Amino acid sequence: MAKKKVLLTNIFRNEEFASEARHGGIEKLGELAERQDYDGELTGAEAPGVVGVIANSAPIHDSFYEEGEDLRIVARWGVGYENANVEAATKNGVLVTITPVHMDTVAEYAITQWLATMKRVYTLNRLSHGGDFSIIRTYDAQGSTLGIYGFGRIGQEVALRARPLLGEDGRLLVYDIRPDIGELAAKLGAESVDDPMTLFRECDTVSLHVSGEDTIVTYDNLCAMKPHASLIDPSRGLLVNDSDVNRAIAEDRLCYYVVDDPVNGPREIHKDNPRIICTNHNGGITVESTIRLDQMTFEQVSDAIGGRQPDHVLNPEVLDHPRVRGFLTA
Repeated sequence: MAKKKVLLTNIFRNEEFASEARHGGIEKLGELAERQDYDGELTGAEAPGVVGVIANSAPIHDSFYEEGEDLRIVARWGVGYENANVEAATKNGVLVTITPVHMDTVAEYAITQWLATMKRVYTLNRLSHGGDFSIIRTYDAQGSTLGIYGFGRIGQEVALRARPLLGEDGRLLVYDIRPDIGELAAKLGAESVDDPMTLFRECDTVSLHVSGEDTIVTYDNLCAMKPHASLIDPSRGLLVNDSDVNRAIAEDRLCYYVVDDPVNGPREIHKDNPRIICTNHNGGITVESTIRLDQMTFEQVSDAIGGRQPDHVLNPEVLDHPRVRGFLTA
């Protein structure tokens, strides 16, 4: 019988993050199944013989799950699962897992951008390189007001790091629809608010930590901000209306917009805007976090191949699927 296959996202070909841990993990996977790299979207054409996938954010089509007779698991390298097609996976008896092991890395990114925007690092760098050596107005984080929009795992990690930097006189405001938000906010030294517009009106910086694909920040929100304030979006670029934020920046409604998205596709409108800072989906990617992400996805795929239930199953209802009950034996 032919050896089953495991498909590996092209993320593993990035030599910037090569490590002994990555090499060893890939070698061990090779003892369980034939390893194949893949690029782009997954369709039925790629499905035959595949038992597991370590997936990137490219779409996975219904046909991949329908034709994947041997498929047990799609392990998402990261936490974004919008394109993993969880409904089709569940219908066809395939586990989908995520790897929530880089929350602290994203939180550090948000804190870094908060401080960099308060200190006007981007403007000072541009001025200096342009031959303008002016001393400009900057701001302390201590005593300021920071808003966190979305208080899940990453938002809470941001709060843990921000609270000491804010000092006794600083305020930490949070908004989330979760029922325990008041209790959780108080535990982390924050104040919960009932309306996200409060964050935009009162904060010197607002940081977005929200999942999903809906646009939640538009021109009205941006117009409520203080002219010296900044908006940080380590989550997804589509949370903020791109045209609206360009307009608001041009009108000096806010100082900076930072988004962890490259300047292409929908974000190309931001090109060459010195007060819109774009990074290439790098907010959760460090040497250390990639090792954690690698190790967890290797373990998840190995567990599924070995008949064990992996950690962080995104679709737990699939555990009752006859196909899953058939291969989860441990």
